[in-house]
Amino acid sequence: MRKVELIATATFGLEAIVAREVKALGYEDVKVENGRVTFSADISAICRTNLWLRTADRVLLKVGEFKAITFDELFEKTKALPWGDIIPENAEFPVTGKSIKSQLASVPNCQGIVKKAIVEKMKQKYKNEWFNENGDMYKIEVAFLKDIATLTIDTTGAGLHKRGYRKLSNRAPMKETLAAAMIQLSYWNPDRVLMDPFCGSGTIVIEAGLIGKNIAPGMNRNFVSEKWGIIPKSAWTEARKEAHDLANFDRKLRIFGSDIDGEVLSIARYHIKEAFLEDDIFVQKLPISELSSRFEHGITIANPPYGERIGEKEEIDRLYTEMGNVYNKLDSWSHYIFTASKEFEKLFGKKADRKRKLYNGRIECTYYQYYGPRPAKQIKE
Repeated sequence: MRKVELIATATFGLEAIVAREVKALGYEDVKVENGRVTFSADISAICRTNLWLRTADRVLLKVGEFKAITFDELFEKTKALPWGDIIPENAEFPVTGKSIKSQLASVPNCQGIVKKAIVEKMKQKYKNEWFNENGDMYKIEVAFLKDIATLTIDTTGAGLHKRGYRKLSNRAPMKETLAAAMIQLSYWNPDRVLMDPFCGSGTIVIEAGLIGKNIAPGMNRNFVSEKWGIIPKSAWTEARKEAHDLANFDRKLRIFGSDIDGEVLSIARYHIKEAFLEDDIFVQKLPISELSSRFEHGITIANPPYGERIGEKEEIDRLYTEMGNVYNKLDSWSHYIFTASKEFEKLFGKKADRKRKLYNGRIECTYYQYYGPRPAKQIKE
């Protein structure tokens, strides 16, 4: 199969995790930069990375990269790229753009010039003066950074965080990609118990279920590039077969979620069922003050309320103090807490063993990590 260069885009702070996932799929030529992981592979990688990447935002096909400080340069260098070898005659190909620290700062002008250059190249390829754009989608982006233009085509469509199971929503849900990253940054493995005492609509526990059973997160959804002529249909068939064969559907997991909001738990149960994990995840209405477990060892991963709204700070402060008291009773467990609070450790009553800055949307947060003792091999949780 032909070689291509791909970019897996990533939320700031998750690039190293995305790179680790890319390498785990067998792709070695990996370059990590702010907000993206670039790698070379055969064209079947478009199928496999879209199906398997848990923490990336989307997968882009890189068409070209060059320096341009004038609109004439941008036009000529864009036109020189092999658009006709990728985009069919009837394709819909909108152009989006962004520009950071570049002389060509007008994004609308850059978009217009790139569109015009692609049309001119397609005129040469198809011997046609007009394109109806009523076919499959090839969304193009021109991204400038310090006068370097990168031109890509989106292979994903709806973002990779849209696994397909979350059809209902509650207030400000966490993205699935971030939840998956939090699990991968913990020491949880499928043999250990996992609890989320603020499970909300179920994102963290469901992502843990998918990871625990090695279910590809994109297994039950479609991607815009599935209709592209440059990717053999057999590549998608083989990638989906691989995903199905590698899934451990019969593996039993012990994952528990709780929340004080009964209404949101009904949404969680619906999402768990949509993800086919109802035999592995148990959720119940429970205040944090009553959190306990019959298991000696395990892991908690939590995304408690941040108190971003006016008037909530005192309530959140009391909650974090109460968390510290309750978690102290689970002193043989490991705990991972994700919050925007800068005072969390003080309120919780304990310094974290490790901290990592991550973002929930545009909110800067910290992932506080508390390591419990390693379970002895003979202990059955």
